[in-house]
Amino acid sequence: MSSPVIGNSTLANINGAAAKSSTTGVDSGSELNERFMTLLVTQLKNQDPTSPMENSDMTAQLAQINTVSGIEKLNDSLSAITDQIDAGQALQATALIGQGVMVPGNRILVGTSEDANGVVTTPIGVELDSAVEDLQIDIRGASGEIIDSFSTGPLSAGVHSFTWDGKLADGSNAAVNSTYTASLTGTVGDETYAPAALNYALVNGVIQGANGAQLDLGYAQDPVALSEVRQIL
Repeated sequence: MSSPVIGNSTLANINGAAAKSSTTGVDSGSELNERFMTLLVTQLKNQDPTSPMENSDMTAQLAQINTVSGIEKLNDSLSAITDQIDAGQALQATALIGQGVMVPGNRILVGTSEDANGVVTTPIGVELDSAVEDLQIDIRGASGEIIDSFSTGPLSAGVHSFTWDGKLADGSNAAVNSTYTASLTGTVGDETYAPAALNYALVNGVIQGANGAQLDLGYAQDPVALSEVRQIL
């Protein structure tokens, strides 16, 4: 005589069938309950009359199906909440179109300017976990050579942005329409370390993908998630 309690393997089979039906558009919750009740009634009809199912066994089985149904409803609710969050992030992201943002990276772009310098550069930034006594910023050319350097002095923890004047160490202007990089060195006491660098990018649009809304930053930089934005300029 088999056990009057529906086992875990039986429940797993029911759940597997219900999950499969949900992918084909069938009401998996109703089908799950129907399958369970069919099994339960069949067991009651075929139980040993001399050893009928106890009330506690019946309660245990009903608790099992309620737990499974509750988990399924919870998953549906979480899925709906996730969809709403993704939609909200996409709406937030569209407000940044046309805005300049600071995101992880170390690029500096150089363009022409009508002022006395003759050149204009995109900002460079840093994200500090803790305060530093000084921050050294080295501007590097295409081959990695240092072409200019400057320091900021003491900085508190947080996000800071700076602008390089576009002048090389010899006083000449940096090449227009060129890309340079910045390397950062923070100093605290006798210790130095390389904090996270940030670079400027212009938000051109929003891309909705499998990982949620991402910001289109143009051909020069890969799309980034909204959470990667450290500062809006």
